[in-house]
Amino acid sequence: MLSFDCTEVAFKGKSDAELGRAVLLFRILSKPVLVRWGSQLASLSLKFGLPVKGLIKGTIFKQFVGGETRASSLKTIQWLSDRNVGSILDYSVEGKETDQGFEDTTHEIISCIQTAAQHASIPLAVFKVSGLVTQAVLERQSSFSDDSDQNWIKLKDRLRRIFQTAVELKVPVMIDAEESWLQPAIDRLAEEAFEEFNTEWPVVFTTLQMYRKDRLEYLKMLWERAERKGFLPGVKLVRGAYMEKERKRAKELSYPDPIQPTKMDTDRDFNLALEFVIHRIESGALVLGTHNEGSCYLLVQRMAELDIEPSHPRIYFSQLLGMSDHISFNLAEAGYNVAKYVPYGPVAELLPYLQRRATENTSVQGQTGRELTLLYSEFSRRRALKG
Repeated sequence: MLSFDCTEVAFKGKSDAELGRAVLLFRILSKPVLVRWGSQLASLSLKFGLPVKGLIKGTIFKQFVGGETRASSLKTIQWLSDRNVGSILDYSVEGKETDQGFEDTTHEIISCIQTAAQHASIPLAVFKVSGLVTQAVLERQSSFSDDSDQNWIKLKDRLRRIFQTAVELKVPVMIDAEESWLQPAIDRLAEEAFEEFNTEWPVVFTTLQMYRKDRLEYLKMLWERAERKGFLPGVKLVRGAYMEKERKRAKELSYPDPIQPTKMDTDRDFNLALEFVIHRIESGALVLGTHNEGSCYLLVQRMAELDIEPSHPRIYFSQLLGMSDHISFNLAEAGYNVAKYVPYGPVAELLPYLQRRATENTSVQGQTGRELTLLYSEFSRRRALKG
């Protein structure tokens, strides 16, 4: 019977020293003040060229990042593959602002897809649209559609190259969700891609952040449109990543807060969305991106009730590298499709990503505590075996 409490499976292949480093890191992440000051200090140190890269690389980078390059990430990818867990290469560099920068990112995403095609252990690719165009363009296009905008035209060309590569190499590619004031443009791009590329199988996925009040209705509308227009939607469900920023902006600009009033409301809509998709899985595809044990158990239960095999090719569970190994590895041990996000990029350029991971572990209720409890439990289990 599936259990997320089996620490032997969760930490198989991790040495005592590696577990000890994880304990130290998560204890630090459990202190909001330390995370806030540490994050600011890291930014300033890198800005002024102080020698802190080694410290960052040996701690939080090592926990949450595959490597500085695709090639250096392959060791992590192989380690996961040996434990029946797939990888999603995620080029997590942010902040590009020039056409050349956007073109470089496009080429890197295409290279990720090509690398995935060569490795069965990399079943999916992923990218953020804001890595291919300025946020200002996405914000304008979210308020008013303008197909004559030259930057918009260039973005569509970059996306077409990415999606055509994905189709040719048969590698599904996920579009990450972003802030609500950028998302309407991204939704439009995803739906256009569905109509063009998802006619035979779900190669393009969109991401729905279920902490938004409107996403459950959007999901239902998307499926209705799919039935009417004859495409197969790929959907990744997540709870959400920008809550504080969303609430602050809504207050400052005096518009209704788009975020659910409580976590309970978010959990409800997430699970309702899960139920909606799993009952329609033959007309779409699902990536369940969550560290929530209850939602993972729910999907496992529904799959059993609907006689859907654990290895169904259109259903994946997904967690971030360095987090919730008890979910990832126990699901994989039970035969379910699991893929970890494996971000990569230079230390300095990945700092925004690492800062979000640190903040997430501090702010998500029970996340760091659960990680520490499991780590301590595994230490106890190993000590008992040694007598």
